[in-house]
Amino acid sequence: MSFGKSMAHRSKAREVALQMLYQMDLNPQVAAHTVRAMIDEQLSDEKSRSFCWQLFAGVMEHRGQLDERIEQTADNWALDRMAPADRNAIRVGTFELLYTDTPHRVVIDEAVELAKKFGTAQSSQFVNGILDKLVPENRRAEDQG
Repeated sequence: MSFGKSMAHRSKAREVALQMLYQMDLNPQVAAHTVRAMIDEQLSDEKSRSFCWQLFAGVMEHRGQLDERIEQTADNWALDRMAPADRNAIRVGTFELLYTDTPHRVVIDEAVELAKKFGTAQSSQFVNGILDKLVPENRRAEDQG
């Protein structure tokens, strides 16, 4: 599989993860197995499904900590005032920055693309600004080399 194709699969997996998180915002009673089934329905290959589930489950598991960090960083913005698409694009990006080895530039670019696709005209700048401030210093240095 070429690098470009695997990147496209990961982009689609992020998209589905964002949609599932959005669903959870609107309907917190949705059961995990239901989300899993929806992921399986939307993604055809196992790698994408697995990556999507890692993002979704990771955000749900660490949501309190992620939300706290986001609110500390997003000056004068409470999470519940953010558009759901923006909030969840930022959550996915923050999770990836803190818990995966995806280069921070890729994480931010992908989150910005999600914001462009699902948010408003201002979403991409908003998401970019917050995630850029959330990149851990050690990641910034590692990704330079």
